[in-house]
Amino acid sequence: MRLAFPLTGPLLGLALMLAACSDLAEVGRAPEFSPLVPTLEHHALYNVPLPETAERRGSTDAASLWTASQRSLFGDRRAAQPGDILTVVIEIDDSAQMTNSTGRGRTGSQSMGVPQFMGLPQIIDRNLPDGATMADAVGFNGTTSFQGQGSVSRNEQLALRVATTIIERLPNGVLRIEGSQEVRVNHELRELIVTGYIRPEDISRRNEIAYDRIAGARISYGGRGTISQMQQPGYGQQITDIILPF
Repeated sequence: MRLAFPLTGPLLGLALMLAACSDLAEVGRAPEFSPLVPTLEHHALYNVPLPETAERRGSTDAASLWTASQRSLFGDRRAAQPGDILTVVIEIDDSAQMTNSTGRGRTGSQSMGVPQFMGLPQIIDRNLPDGATMADAVGFNGTTSFQGQGSVSRNEQLALRVATTIIERLPNGVLRIEGSQEVRVNHELRELIVTGYIRPEDISRRNEIAYDRIAGARISYGGRGTISQMQQPGYGQQITDIILPF
């Protein structure tokens, strides 16, 4: 145990240096894009579906020039299988304002005494100091008060469109989608990530779906780069805010 304490300082310094290496590596150049190969989208797109056969389409469709496949002129072009791509329309314009005010107060007093009990209080009073009596043996007084006020004001506006990929079709027909988009402007990289579950019937004829029809939606819009770094405190200040209890 004695050897652990002297090593705490160097180990902490080493951890800070390693954490800062990722940022120091991007000094003077724009942040790199995230790789697409190990993602679930790549896995879903890589698995090519089986080709349609005459048995699956029916003998009538097999002999006709017009089929009901997605490549047909009159076919349903909406995404339905893993690997298909559809567009998620994100148009958030929410505002909320809430104000609460609470007040509470209570006052109470209690007293207890033994003025008469077979003459014993009078006998005890003779031996008590001047002014003390058993008539008011115990007394309680209490007062409590509380006041609280709170207000919340929020306004969010976001209008985005992102292409997502169906990565899984659940047994009940619900589709699981996932999509990401990265846009780099100068040395700032903006990231948009969308995941969730949708119903095939909620997809429009334009192969689009609104964000409010995505169950378990996870929408993240942020970024990394020089501007994002300046909007965050340094590593030392962040560690200090976590460790210090005051």
